[in-house]
Amino acid sequence: MKLSRKNGLRASAIGALVVSGALVLSACGSDNNNEPTKDGGKTSAAASNIKCDGAKGQLLAAGSSAQKNAMDLWVKNFQAACSGVEINYQPIGSGGGITKFNQGQVAMAGSDSALKEEEVAESAKICKGGKGINLPMVGGPIAIGYKLDGVDNLVLDAPTLAKIFDNKITKWNDAAIAKLNPGAKLPDSTIQAFHRSDESGTTQNLGKYLSATAAADWKYDPKTKSWPAQGGQAANGSSGVATAVKDAEGSIGYFELSYATANKISTVSINTGASAPVAATAENASKAIGAAKIKGTGSDLALSLDYATKAEGAYPLTLVTYEIACDKGNKAETLATLKAFLNYTVSEEGQKVLPAAGYAPLPAEIATKVREIVPTLS
Repeated sequence: MKLSRKNGLRASAIGALVVSGALVLSACGSDNNNEPTKDGGKTSAAASNIKCDGAKGQLLAAGSSAQKNAMDLWVKNFQAACSGVEINYQPIGSGGGITKFNQGQVAMAGSDSALKEEEVAESAKICKGGKGINLPMVGGPIAIGYKLDGVDNLVLDAPTLAKIFDNKITKWNDAAIAKLNPGAKLPDSTIQAFHRSDESGTTQNLGKYLSATAAADWKYDPKTKSWPAQGGQAANGSSGVATAVKDAEGSIGYFELSYATANKISTVSINTGASAPVAATAENASKAIGAAKIKGTGSDLALSLDYATKAEGAYPLTLVTYEIACDKGNKAETLATLKAFLNYTVSEEGQKVLPAAGYAPLPAEIATKVREIVPTLS
């Protein structure tokens, strides 16, 4: 991928974020789309560290729409470096991706939530001699986007968000919203709340956040990927919700920061109980994700996030997207491509492109563990 000097400087500046000591970033090297050269069985682009390692043919993958914009960057760079390779990723939602993976229709699934025990058990039918594992690959904030003329810096807290999305607060000038936004000119108009119509890890992460921080106001199962509340309006995928919010005055919805950035949608700052409300930025999400703990065992790297954090500058409404693959029993015809692609996405080069797109790279400790596991896939 060709970078202008301006964009290169921007990526380098944003890439200086710190998570638990250091993020997985390195100095920006330039990419280009020249024809790759082969050397000793490995293929690499002329000005890139991407290693193709026998990658060939088509790799089918599906799942999380949260990581679509990151996946678009990764696929573009990888295909530019590896001649004859096609990575076909369908952003159909986490639930749909897991279903396709466990039916053997795709080599890899993207999910914003780790596999459930029953999903792991089901994966054993496809992963002959093995099972599906969760490999963290990209993080970022779930932005609460809104469109409200005359209100540029909206602040909300978890209980207020829970009531808005549960149709308990229906007017923009409600006392709870006014209290959090002194001086704001809030209209006496109806709130149009949008949610996902498809099964979504983004929905699940929002539910986990509201359950952890506003249990009295959000009484739904935090494990569900389907929208649980009554009322509101539904749209398909993060892109669908973002488009709906962009087009409707008085609207509010949830989607990854990259969709807000691409559509120039205003985002809510969250009152977490810290000294100041926290904005939805990659840097602020990184501060929260850096405190994540690995709860998986063996080669499974499922994470536990602290949605109730009150750390200064830590944006609590975050998600981590996993790439789900078989630890053993991957199809022989796609194994080399799968490993080469994942080796790139978790590499320093793959992670460094994320901040400029509104995503948070993996903390160094977690990225290191993923890099150790990917080569062992068989």
